Amino acid sequence: MPELLIGCGNSRDKRVGDASNPGWKDLTTLDIDPHSGADVIHDLNNLPYPFADDHFDEIHAYEVLEHTGQQGDWRFFLAQFSEFWRILKHGGLLCATCPSVTSRWAWGDPGHTRVIQPETLVFLQQPRYEQVGRTAMTDYRAFYQADFDLAFSEDNGEGFKFALRAIKPSRIQPKA
Repeated sequence: MPELLIGCGNSRDKRVGDASNPGWKDLTTLDIDPHSGADVIHDLNNLPYPFADDHFDEIHAYEVLEHTGQQGDWRFFLAQFSEFWRILKHGGLLCATCPSVTSRWAWGDPGHTRVIQPETLVFLQQPRYEQVGRTAMTDYRAFYQADFDLAFSEDNGEGFKFALRAIKPSRIQPKA
């Protein structure tokens, strides 16, 4: 059960995931800081990531996704989540934490470059595009071919936790 912890820093705690599987099984760590002791040194802003397709059962990202990309850069956002999807096995989980959009830390930390909120995750789930044309939702299907289901989401006003399950093959539907 290979697992990846990205932006690990000096912590190896598992904060989100299956309660029946509280510890790491086969952990690989990744960080930009060469002093973190990570297995792989890599900048998450540089795509692709140095891992094979369909390799991980779980990817964990704690307080790191808000430090990558830029708010409004939908191309990088979709490309990054496509990379997570690429390296996850079918049914694999992307488990993450980040500041809630209502937290003062969302933009209070000078290193935060974007906010991820519950509504953002809609764009990562192909069946949710059924509302295009009936709502203000932008249609990114020409650029985004990956597919996730929302397995878990909790926003307490300070922190936002979520888990996305990789769906392979993608359920993308051709445009009518």
